[in-house]
Amino acid sequence: MENVLRPLIVVGGAVVLTLLIGWATDLLLRKADTRHTETPLWGLLRRARVPYQLVLCAALLRGSYDQAALLLEHRVAVGQLLTLVLIGSAAWLVVRIAAAVVESSFSRYARGHTDAARVRRVRTQVSLIMRVVAAVVGVMAVAAMLLTFPAMRAAGASLLASAGVLGIVAGVAAQSTLANMFAGLQIAFGDMVRLGDTVVVDGEWGTVEEITLTFLTVRTWDERRITMPVSYFTSKPFENWSRGTPQMTGIVFWHLDHSAPIEAMRERLRDILRECAAWDGRDYSLVVTDATPNTIQVRALVTAQDSDDVWKVRVAVREQMITWLAAEHPYALPRVNTADAVLPPGGIIPSQDGTAAGRRLHEPPRTGRG
Repeated sequence: MENVLRPLIVVGGAVVLTLLIGWATDLLLRKADTRHTETPLWGLLRRARVPYQLVLCAALLRGSYDQAALLLEHRVAVGQLLTLVLIGSAAWLVVRIAAAVVESSFSRYARGHTDAARVRRVRTQVSLIMRVVAAVVGVMAVAAMLLTFPAMRAAGASLLASAGVLGIVAGVAAQSTLANMFAGLQIAFGDMVRLGDTVVVDGEWGTVEEITLTFLTVRTWDERRITMPVSYFTSKPFENWSRGTPQMTGIVFWHLDHSAPIEAMRERLRDILRECAAWDGRDYSLVVTDATPNTIQVRALVTAQDSDDVWKVRVAVREQMITWLAAEHPYALPRVNTADAVLPPGGIIPSQDGTAAGRRLHEPPRTGRG
């Protein structure tokens, strides 16, 4: 009977004690979150309750396993398994706590600064720093797990002795990966591109959605995702519409007939912009920029606060101006001219050799016979 009750008491007591401590800790964090609404730290720490309880349970079971006298023939294997679980859950807990602290600090920083570009820069740096911390903690946890095996401890000396050679070989083999990692750090702290920036890469317009140490994801306007190595942004030119001030100038083109009422179009453009909420009121203009034998090219310049607003202004101006021309000045729209050409004074068509001799309109061409 003792052989049955003892394992149940030890294991069950460890589980119950873990649940009680976890519940009490979570209750304290909720109360602290309610009292201190100025910081989200206590609420964020609640995300670590699962690894926290796992650490408690693994530690209690590892410490009381000898008293449980359970599976004695597998004592070493069970103890090794509990140790590995304890190390892994402890690493998970450290990463969650670090993420909560960093995210809380960033939230306070974002509330205290109104410069959106600087906030995006700090967010990019924080995101990459957390990835580095998670990678370092993960590597240390795996190393600690491996060192719990006697065979790995015996091989440690030889591994350390050959670390220099292995490092050179690994550096040559993973040259592109290391280049991307250093490029990621350069992007994070060089303020080249940030999360939320509007960029144009390879002719694609989109928003930077994710930045890691090795790749960067751009979400395009049609909800596609373009994944590119971060080394691309340190080795090739690209457009960053969010760098500096977000204000932008947009261009709208029309191809119209030569008789288009340009001055009336300027007044209509002013009226359209006054009714457009996306226009920032800084500037606008409308000029003729080119002329062909059939049409003229009219260009309008409009301004807006950012790339999203400038797109709204451009499409509104283009659509409403075409609608107005079709309704009020249909002659201004491009058309194919099928009328007879206007003749020079006297109705004489010059000859091909440039002399004054020619023929009148509707006069049949002369033949070689008199």
